[in-house]
Order: sequence, then structure tokens, then C-alpha cells
Amino acid sequence: MTDRADHALTDQPSERREHSTLSSVRNAARLLKEFSTGTREIGVTELSRRLGIGKSTAHRLLHTLAEERLLERDPTTGAYRLGLAIYELGNAVSMHTDLHEACTPVLDDLRNATRETVQVAVLDGREVVYVERRESPHTLRLFGRIGHRNAAHCTSTGKVLLAWLPAHALRELLEGWDLPAHTPYTITDRAALLSQLEDVRRRGWALQINETEMGAGAIAAPVRNGLGEVVAAVSVAGPIQRVQGDSLQRMAHLTVEAAGTISRRLGFHGAKPQRTLDPRS
Repeated sequence: MTDRADHALTDQPSERREHSTLSSVRNAARLLKEFSTGTREIGVTELSRRLGIGKSTAHRLLHTLAEERLLERDPTTGAYRLGLAIYELGNAVSMHTDLHEACTPVLDDLRNATRETVQVAVLDGREVVYVERRESPHTLRLFGRIGHRNAAHCTSTGKVLLAWLPAHALRELLEGWDLPAHTPYTITDRAALLSQLEDVRRRGWALQINETEMGAGAIAAPVRNGLGEVVAAVSVAGPIQRVQGDSLQRMAHLTVEAAGTISRRLGFHGAKPQRTLDPRS
């Protein structure tokens, strides 16, 4: 009886905190949604009235969101409006929506032409996140899913995205990065990785064989937006017995072409790169 009572007593504050936290998040979401009605600025008193919360709570919500740059305060009126972080998030959503629409028919064609798994990945810190995927029709194929993450330094998509990072951003990312080994073939030396990234930039596409997992190979090429920035990478992946020799050359050519098509669908109108397809160059 005592144990149960003690357990109940210790649970109650935890439950109250959880409920309070969820209520705060809900109120913050409701607050931000008020700007979707056409409201440009909102003050503490008006927000308190609209959401049915106390002025002190409204003030804490507004101040916290302003600290996170989701809102900004007008020093003259004291009212709050949407901040830069909201627009940055909106641009990110727009970019992923545009990327999905630009990729869809191209990935289908690339999968049909190579009969291998094709993917599109974006960089998130030291990892790549696969945001689009088409499965190979072969019985023997690589398995994965949209949303799956992998280390950037040992994947073909990751090498592409690292290769076209601004120099200062790449330096910051490599600082303190241990480059863990996933297989005996994974590059774990920073100088060796930088040398390979230079090769990727010169060649125009990246290759990994047995670096992520034994028996798997992949080729990737950069996808650019309308400003010419590399925002994603498209790859073809399969068992290494099918990603070698003449097949490798053909897949590399098709991958580069597909990446170029997606880039043009995103508004990139730069000169078409003339790249060698020799992986040793």
C-alpha cells in the first residue's frame, strides 16, 4: 500500500509537468497560427484575449518565441510580428516540396534505366538523410527507407554534399569529427577524405564501394538549385557485382544526367559540366 501511494505521489508532479509542457507547446502553436489570419502584428493583451490565457503567460510565450527568432518585437509599438526563423523554415519547406516535384519523374526514369535502387539525399550535419527513394526491381537489392540516415563520409551522396560545401563550412564540420569506420574500406583519415572530395569536385560525381557496408556500391551526382548551389545528391546503388566495369560507367553517365535534369527543373540554367566518367581520374 505504501509503495503504491509513494509511486502515485511521485508520478503526480511528473504528470503535471508533462501536461504543462504540452499545453505550452500547444499555446505556442496556436499563437503562431494567429498570423495566418492576416494579422501582421499582435500585442500581449490581444494575444491573451484571443487565446484565452493570462497576460503573464502570453508575455512568456511571446518573449520565448522572440528569443528563438520565430517572432520579433517592434521596439516602438511593443507588438510582435513573425521573425526571420519562420521565413527560413518556410523556405526549407518550399525547397523540399520543389525538390520532390522536380525529382519524381526523373527518379522513375533513372530506376527504370538502371534497374537499381535510386535515392535523393540532403545533408544534415555529418549525416545524409534520404528524402526520396525508388526500389530496384531485382530480387537482390539494397534495402532502406525514406528518412533513413547514414554517415556522410562513407556514402556517395554524402561525398557529393561534402565536396560542394563552402570551404569554411567543410572545415567546421571536419573539426573534431572522428570519421568512424563502418567497414575496413571506410575512409577514416581526414586528409584522405579531403583528397577524395577534390577528386569528386573535379570529376563531377562520387563513388563508394564497400565503404558503407560490404557488398554494396553507389554512385552519386550533385543536384543544384536556381542559384547554382548544391542542395541534394541523387544516387544509384546496388550490389557491387552490378556496380562495376561497363555497368559503372553507364550508371555514372545516367546519374549525372538525372542530376542535371533535376537541377534544371529546380531552375538551374548554368553551363552543362563536361566531366570525365573515369572513376580513377
